[in-house]
Amino acid sequence: MRLFKSASDLTHLNGIPLQADTVQTLLSAADYRNTLLAKIAAARHRIYLCSLYLQNDEAGAEILQALYAAKAARPELDIAVLVDWHRAQRGLIGAAKSGGNAAWYQEASKANAYAVPLYGIPVQTRELFGVLHLKGFVIDDEVIYSGASLNNVYLHKQDKYRHDRYLLIHNKVLANCMVQFIREHLLSAAAVHRLDMPEIPATRSIRREIKQFRSKLKSARYDCNMAEQEYDRHRLSVTPLVGVGKNNPLNKVICQLLSASKTQITICTPYFNFPLAVTREINRALKRGVRICVIVGDKTANDFFIPPEQPFKVIAALPYLYEVNLRRFAKSHQADISSGQLQLRLWKDDDNTYHLKGMWIDQEYALMTGNNLNPRAFRLDLENALLIHDPQHELRQQRQDELNSIMEKTAVITHYRELEKNIDYPDPVRKLLGRLSGTRLDRLAYRVL
Repeated sequence: MRLFKSASDLTHLNGIPLQADTVQTLLSAADYRNTLLAKIAAARHRIYLCSLYLQNDEAGAEILQALYAAKAARPELDIAVLVDWHRAQRGLIGAAKSGGNAAWYQEASKANAYAVPLYGIPVQTRELFGVLHLKGFVIDDEVIYSGASLNNVYLHKQDKYRHDRYLLIHNKVLANCMVQFIREHLLSAAAVHRLDMPEIPATRSIRREIKQFRSKLKSARYDCNMAEQEYDRHRLSVTPLVGVGKNNPLNKVICQLLSASKTQITICTPYFNFPLAVTREINRALKRGVRICVIVGDKTANDFFIPPEQPFKVIAALPYLYEVNLRRFAKSHQADISSGQLQLRLWKDDDNTYHLKGMWIDQEYALMTGNNLNPRAFRLDLENALLIHDPQHELRQQRQDELNSIMEKTAVITHYRELEKNIDYPDPVRKLLGRLSGTRLDRLAYRVL
C-alpha cells in the first residue's frame, strides 16, 4: 500500500517563507565547528542544542566550555542541551564499561554551578529500539542544521573528520517553531531528566513514563503557525518535519518526494540499506525515466569500519553488510547503470568517514535530514528534517557547490562486479556473515542497526 494518494499531495505542504540571503551552506566540518563556536559566543537570547550525543573529548569539551562561558557572560541566556538518554550513559561500542558521557556531564556541571542543563531524552526503553535522532541547533533566531553529533571526528578537531551536511537558516519563525517543539514535546515530558545532576533515575524505574512519552511523540508535530504566514508556493520556503515509528509524516513525505520526481533524484546515505517503501519508489522512478544518483560511503569510509589488521569486533561486520546490500542492488539494476540512468557513487577520502544524508529532487526540492533512509530510521528513531522548496532556483549555486564538494571525493560504479563480495572479505567477516545469513539474523540486523 502506498503511503499517500498521489504526487500532487506535495501541494499541501505549507512552508515558512525564506529569503535566499538568509540561507548559508557550509562545506566542511572544520568550518561548521568554527561557525558553531562563534554563534555560541555571540548568542544574546537562547541556545538550544539537540544531538545524539555530546562526547567527552576535546571537541565536546570545547563546545561545553563555550556554553558555560556564554552563560557566565550573559546569565539571562536560555540554554538547553538535549542528547539521547541511553547513548549518554554508556561507553563507546567495544570500549570498557563506563558511566559514559553522563558522568562527565555531572562533573563539569558541578564545577560550573549547574548553569547549563543537559537533558537525556529516552525515545525507547532500550537504545536498540529507538534513540533521539532529532537534529538542529537554535541560537537566537538562527537554525543550524546538520546530521553531525558533537565530538572530535564530526567537528574535525584533530586529524580525521566525518563529512556531513551543514546548513544555516536565519529565520525567527523557524527558530521559534523548533524551540517550541523541544519545550512542548520533549522537555515537558515526565520521562525526560537532566543527566548533569547527581541523581539520575534508573531506566527501569521510568519505563512506564518512557512508553507514554513515545506514544505521545507519535502524534507530535512542528506547529509553526504556517497558516498565518504569507505563504506563496511559487517562492522559496522551508517546511520542518518530524516523525517516529512506522508510517510517520516524515516517512510519507520522503516517499512522496520520490514519487513526485519527474527528471532527477540525488540521494545521500551513509548506510546503504533502504526501507522497502523507498526501494519501491526508486524502482518506480526508474521506470518513469527519472535519472537517479545515489551517493554512499565506501565501506572503508563507514564509521564502523575496522581495518583487517586490527582486532576484529562484531560491529565491524556492518560496513560489509551494507556493501552486500549495495552489490545486490547494483546487480539487479545493472541495465540502468549501463544506460546511465542510474549512477552509484562511492565516497572515500583517505581514512576519513562519510555521514551524509538527504535528497535533491528535480532541482526544486531539497531535504536536509539526519534520517539515514534505512529501516531503523523509518521505524525506531525520532527523526526530523527541513524540506526546502526552491521553485525559482534561488539556491541553485549553493546546492551545486555542495554537490560538487561531495562528488569530488567519489568514484562511479560502472558495474556491480567492481564491488567486493563475501569471498573477498577478511576471514572473520566472511564467517560471521555466513552465520548471520544461515540463521537469517542478517535481516534483523538490517532492521535495527
